[in-house]
Amino acid sequence: MNDWTTSHDRVLAQRHAEGWMFLIEAARDLRTTGAIAPSGKALARALTEPVRVQAPQPLSVLEAGAGTGAVTRTLIPQLPRGSRLDIVEANPRFAAQLRHLVGTHPSLPGRPTQVNVHQAYVEDLDTDERYDVIVSGLPLTNFAPAQVERIMARYLELLHPGGTLTYFAYVGTRKARALTASRAEASRHAGVDEVMAAYQHSYATGRWTVWANLPPAHVWHLQRPHAIPHESQPTADGARR
Repeated sequence: MNDWTTSHDRVLAQRHAEGWMFLIEAARDLRTTGAIAPSGKALARALTEPVRVQAPQPLSVLEAGAGTGAVTRTLIPQLPRGSRLDIVEANPRFAAQLRHLVGTHPSLPGRPTQVNVHQAYVEDLDTDERYDVIVSGLPLTNFAPAQVERIMARYLELLHPGGTLTYFAYVGTRKARALTASRAEASRHAGVDEVMAAYQHSYATGRWTVWANLPPAHVWHLQRPHAIPHESQPTADGARR
């Protein structure tokens, strides 16, 4: 057995283990895990596109809701030298997995790249850092509209003027929930859609559909303008505050 086969087998075994870990955490709390499988390679590449676009200049990057690190593995090798990556994950078991990933990732030794894992909710992250790119893996459609509003407002606050937020939403979730959810759950989901539609209307620079993912997903890029008057931020009803 050659070294490539051994390495390939290790990668497959690792992904298999992470898939089971994701299923276990989803069974514990689907609201915070948000999926039953890690993001695929095509989705991870679409989410990290703003990092590639801005290379080779050093960047400050935040990844929120990193899970078991499916997107993190794609993100780390793309970071320009001298960059900073903060990874935020509220689930303690996922956070431990991410620390192991960072500690053993082959792209990090010998590179002047600062990578930190924070076990926290992103809206509670205590930092003065501002980011060029935020990559969000949070299951926003699983939260209450008011919580989504807090998260999105925090994202804008954490971005440098001109910085980019990238996030995804699974295709067809509204129709699926309309068929299976209770009236209260359908109403909550519609409220989240209204919050996100307001932010998309104000800040979106593009949307792409990644069909090669399970399930397929839309990837959105939102850009913070160079000035955001407080009274002009969108609210859940699409008005301004």
